Amino acid sequence: MREPQTSFLADIQRDSGQPISSCYQCQKCSAGCPVVGYMDFSPHQVHRMIQYGKRKEILTSSAIWLCVGCETCGTRCPNNIFTSRVMDALKQRAVRENVRGREKTVTAMHRAFLSGIKKRGRMHELSLIRDMRIRSGGLFKDMGLGIRMFKLGKLKLLPEKIKDRKGIRAVFDNARRSK
Repeated sequence: MREPQTSFLADIQRDSGQPISSCYQCQKCSAGCPVVGYMDFSPHQVHRMIQYGKRKEILTSSAIWLCVGCETCGTRCPNNIFTSRVMDALKQRAVRENVRGREKTVTAMHRAFLSGIKKRGRMHELSLIRDMRIRSGGLFKDMGLGIRMFKLGKLKLLPEKIKDRKGIRAVFDNARRSK
């Protein structure tokens, strides 16, 4: 039987398509990251934690949710490790395992966004904000801003309809079955 860290490393490498085991901590990914100052673990630390099997620490971290996916990390990495793809794999795992992280609003937005796309086939901003606030708390927190945006014609009360909502749901169902 494999050790837990070996399994976690292998799973994340497979899911991300990135050679995390090749990371030798040169820190070029972290040096170029535009949001590293907001993360609890820098990109090179995320790689090391995966290598050491620190599953819980990494899945509950803010780093995986704050990565903006700019791929600066991969363009600087001598081993072509795109940390943004690693972060995406970690986000997917956290969602799949229903792990609650430190960034409650970000994870709530992520879940609300995917739920809205699955349900309606496209984004409806008012529903997104409502669902996100229900999930994260503070339902009326953005009410003033929402009213101003509505008055300016930036928010629609009702979502637009699309033709193939069943097709969108099928995409989500196929993705769920493939994992």
